[in-house]
This record gives sequence, C-alpha cells and structure tokens, in this order.
Amino acid sequence: QVQLVESGGGLVQAGGSLRLSCAASGRTLSSYVMGWFRQAPGKEREFVSTISRNSGIKSYTDSVKGRFTISRDNAKNTVYLQMNSLKPEDTAVYYCAAALSEGLRSVVSRLSGEYGYWGQGTQVTVSS
Repeated sequence: QVQLVESGGGLVQAGGSLRLSCAASGRTLSSYVMGWFRQAPGKEREFVSTISRNSGIKSYTDSVKGRFTISRDNAKNTVYLQMNSLKPEDTAVYYCAAALSEGLRSVVSRLSGEYGYWGQGTQVTVSS
C-alpha cells in the first residue's frame, strides 16, 4: 500500500545535527500515522517518535525530548526527523514506519507492532 525510503543518515560528531527524511510512494501519506524507530547493534528496536496524520499530535521517547523534532509534509509525501545535540547513544539504524489509522487506539502510536510498513533504514553514527 505504501513504500518508504529513508535518507539523510551519516557520521556526525557529538553535539552535531542531522535531518532524516522518509519519502513515501503509493497510497496517500495522509492516510497513515507515521513513526520513527531505531535499532543499535545487539539491541532491540525502540520507539523514537510518532506524528498524527495532520501533524496535530506528536510524541517522543524521553531520551530524545527537546533534541529531536518530527514533522511531515503530506503534499510532498515526506516525513522528517530533525536531530539536534546528538549523543553517542543515538547511534543506530533509524527506520521510518507507517500505520493505517483504522484500528489504532489513538491518533499516534508508540508500538512497533501497530506499524505495517517499514523503510530499509538509514545508519546514524555519532562519534565522541
């Protein structure tokens, strides 16, 4: 129903910034709740941020609050994750995900199991 492709990852020093992009094709992006997740080597995938269909509601995991900002531009079929003040513990593969709003308990979702569509991931490495 939708295909997702992440970009914008790379190597950055601690304290630096990156902006990740998630380009969607297929079904209209406005049909989906969107989220960002990340997975470090040897660790389980963890929730990072989520945004409602029309950008009205945003949610973040505690460790990135005040540093990361999620946004979306439905006209461009793109979701963004602006990452500032990066720390070494932010190093991970970052994944964009989409969930159809039908069946969700809320207008945003922190649960990976509620997302049916995932991108290929983009590597973010933060050096000390």
